[in-house]
Amino acid sequence: MKTMSAKEAKNSFGVLLDAAQAAPVQVQKHGRPVAVVMSIEEYRRLSRQGTE
Repeated sequence: MKTMSAKEAKNSFGVLLDAAQAAPVQVQKHGRPVAVVMSIEEYRRLSRQGTE
């Protein structure tokens, strides 16, 4: 999984969104994971899995 700092994600938001289309991207703040950004397709797939 690709990792970006929160500052890098903020400053390169378009790059973050492009990368998330290919695979989830972990965002870190002060070196600690705080979020994962993923494509809407991946989110929907995971959401459906939880309801089956």
